[in-house]
Amino acid sequence: MSSETTEKKNGQGPRVPGTRRKPVPITMARGPYEYTPGQQEDPIILTNLADMVRWAQNWSRSRSIWPFSYGLACCAIEMIAAASAGQYDISRFGSEVFRSSPRQSDLMIVAGTVSIKMGPRLRLLYEQMPEPKWVLSMGQCANSGGEFYDSYYTVQGVDTIVPVDVYVPGCPPRPEALIEGILKLREKIEKEGLKLRGE
Repeated sequence: MSSETTEKKNGQGPRVPGTRRKPVPITMARGPYEYTPGQQEDPIILTNLADMVRWAQNWSRSRSIWPFSYGLACCAIEMIAAASAGQYDISRFGSEVFRSSPRQSDLMIVAGTVSIKMGPRLRLLYEQMPEPKWVLSMGQCANSGGEFYDSYYTVQGVDTIVPVDVYVPGCPPRPEALIEGILKLREKIEKEGLKLRGE
C-alpha cells in the first residue's frame, strides 16, 4: 500500500513536500502566568464516541514518541544534551528512546545543515518510517538554510524535501527549545483529526 493511500485512509490529504498542513489557530499568552509549555492551540470539541476514541488514540501516541536520531551538524550536540543530560531529561516526556533505524521510529528530528547530497538520503529514510510519522526541523540551517541560505550546496529548508510538523528556531537551539518543540508536537498529535472550538 502506498503512503498516499495510507494517508487518505487515515483521513489526511496527501503529504506533498514543500506544502504545509492546514494552519491551526494559536492563542497567545498575555504573560508568563498564562503560559503552559506546548498548550497554546484552541481546545478541541468531543461530540461523539468516535471523537473520544480518536482522542484516546491520539493521546497515547503523543505520549510515546520515539525519535529517529538524525543529527547532521552542531544542532545534534544540543539534541544529545536534551536526551542525556540530567537537567533536561527528555525521558520525562516518553521520548528517550532514540532509534538508529527509521523502521522503529515515528519522529524524525532533522538537526543541522542538510546538503544537496544528503537530501535524497533524508527522503529515503523518511519513506522507510512507518505511519503515522512526524518531522521536527531543529535549527536555522534545517529550517531555512540558516547562514548558508545563498549556498549552492545547502538545501534551503528541509520542508522542500519532507513535510515538517514543528520548526524549532535557533542557531543552535538550546535543549529547552527542543523539549518545547516536542511538547508542541505532542499537542498537535493530540488534536489530529478532531474539530477545534470556534471552527
